[in-house]
Amino acid sequence: MTYCVGMVVDRGLVLMSDTRTNSGVDNISVFRKMFHWSVPGERIVTLMTAGNLATTQAVISVLEERTKAPRDRNHSLLEVPTMFQAAVETGKVLREIVRETQFENGEEGRGRFTASIILAGQIKGMEPRLFLIYPEGNFIEASWDTPFFQIGETKYGRPILIRGYDRQLSFEDAVKLLMVSFDSTLKANLSVGLPLDVMVIERDSFAPTHERRIETNDPYFESVSSGWSEALRSAFHSLPDYSFYQGDERPA
Repeated sequence: MTYCVGMVVDRGLVLMSDTRTNSGVDNISVFRKMFHWSVPGERIVTLMTAGNLATTQAVISVLEERTKAPRDRNHSLLEVPTMFQAAVETGKVLREIVRETQFENGEEGRGRFTASIILAGQIKGMEPRLFLIYPEGNFIEASWDTPFFQIGETKYGRPILIRGYDRQLSFEDAVKLLMVSFDSTLKANLSVGLPLDVMVIERDSFAPTHERRIETNDPYFESVSSGWSEALRSAFHSLPDYSFYQGDERPA
């Protein structure tokens, strides 16, 4: 399983992904799920992937080859004129690979080998943009009404994001919010795990403003995890006590 989050704030984009893949409890591996391409001073495009590992690796390989092959220049993420077109091209590649893989595997492949992608970035002269791309190749775009996307194991970390998000968050607070969301997910689901990859893209920078891998036993992440647990316990005990009785209705 996977957990990835892409978030839009006033200052730019904040992205985080885990690295755990598993085929059963005795076959757990670490694979990067965040990838980016950039042209200094002109554009940056970042992808995060969830789903069948062979499918997502094939998508990344095709997109990477297009950045190097002159014949594919018009379809390269480094050449398309808008982030919308970057989402279109990524969706086409994902759809074709899913369809071909399912076809090759016949009935056994039906409904399998799917994947989803979060695409984020900015091209010079345009706004930073964030997209969620489905296995069918279609996609939706983030807005201030829906300012973040999740893929993979989303349900445990979503309440944290809904309660804590503010478009005026600093990058530092946005990363901290994502860490709390990931910590809640890690606590609830063993199929999501460290290390975590973090990327911050400031508006009009066209390069990662901050990029980091959070390893196991990272001091800051551990302090966030323990601090959040303690804060929850403190908040719980500060709530009004519940009583089985109303007013003076007490047993004799």
